[in-house]
Amino acid sequence: MQANTKKKFVAGLSITSNVILSVLKIITGILSGSLSIISEAIHSLSDFLASVLTFFSVMKSSQPADSDHPYGHGKYEDMAGFIEGILIILAALFIIWEASKKIIFGINMDTENNIGIAVMFLAVVLNIFVSSLLFRVAKETNSISLYADGQHLRTDVYSSLGVMLGLVLIKITGHSILDPVIAILVAVVIFRVGYSISKKAGNSLLDHSLPEENINNIKQIIKGCSANVTLKRNSIKARQVGPTKDIDLILQFNENTSICECHKICDEIENQIRTLYPNCSISIHAEPICYGRNCQKTCEKQTNTAET
Repeated sequence: MQANTKKKFVAGLSITSNVILSVLKIITGILSGSLSIISEAIHSLSDFLASVLTFFSVMKSSQPADSDHPYGHGKYEDMAGFIEGILIILAALFIIWEASKKIIFGINMDTENNIGIAVMFLAVVLNIFVSSLLFRVAKETNSISLYADGQHLRTDVYSSLGVMLGLVLIKITGHSILDPVIAILVAVVIFRVGYSISKKAGNSLLDHSLPEENINNIKQIIKGCSANVTLKRNSIKARQVGPTKDIDLILQFNENTSICECHKICDEIENQIRTLYPNCSISIHAEPICYGRNCQKTCEKQTNTAET
C-alpha cells in the first residue's frame, strides 16, 4: 500500500471510530448522569473534529506542488496538528470548569455505573488499536498530523481507563464525589498532551530548525564524504514541512576541484542524506573555498599568470 493511501486509510478509520465512541459516550453519559463520562464524550467529540482535520490535511498535503504552492502542501499537516492541539486544550479546560462546579456547588451526583464501565472498556480497546495504527503510519510517512491524531486517541485511552477505574471505585465505595475529581485528573493529562502537540506543530509552522541530532548527522555525512569539501560555517538551513524535511547547504570546495568532481561529491552527499532521511528536499550551493571579498582579485591574478 502506498504511503498516501495508508495515510488516508488510517485517517478515515480514526474518523469512523471517533463517531462511534462519541455517540456511545454521549448516550451513556446522559443515561448514567456521570460527569466523567460526559467529559469523555466531549473528549471524543474533539477527537472526531481532529480526525476530520487530519483527513483533510492528509488529502491536501498529498497533492503535488503547483503554481500557487511551489514548495508543496506539507504545511496543511502542520496547521492541522496545531489546531488539534488547541482543540485538546479547550476540551480539557471545559472539563475542569464543569467538574469544579460540581465539587464547589455540590450538585447531585447520583450515577449508574455498569453501562459506563462497559462503554469505557470498549473505548480503551478500540482506541489502543486505532492509535497504534496511526503511530505506525505516522512514523513511516513522517506525518505530524497523523502523529497528533494518534496522540489525541492515546490520551483517550488513558482518560477512558481512568474513568472506568473511577466508576468501579464509585460503585465499590459509594463516594460519588470521585466522579468530578477523576474528570479533573483526566483533564490535566489531556491539557499536557494538547500543549505538547501545539508546540511541536507550531515550531514547524514557524520554520523551526530540525533537531540538533539531525543537523549533526548531516554534518557528519559531509565531513566523511571527501577531503575536497567542507561545510561553510553556519550555512545549514533545515526545517520540517509537513512530512518533508527541507535542507539547504552551502559547500566549499578546494579551488583545484573540477566541476565534474564537485558535482559527483554533491550527488554522493545528497544520496547519503536521503538514505538517512528518505522524505527530504535538498538544495546545495557550491562555491570555492577562497570565496570572499578578495576572491575575484585572486582568481583574476591566477588567470593572468596562466595566460602569460
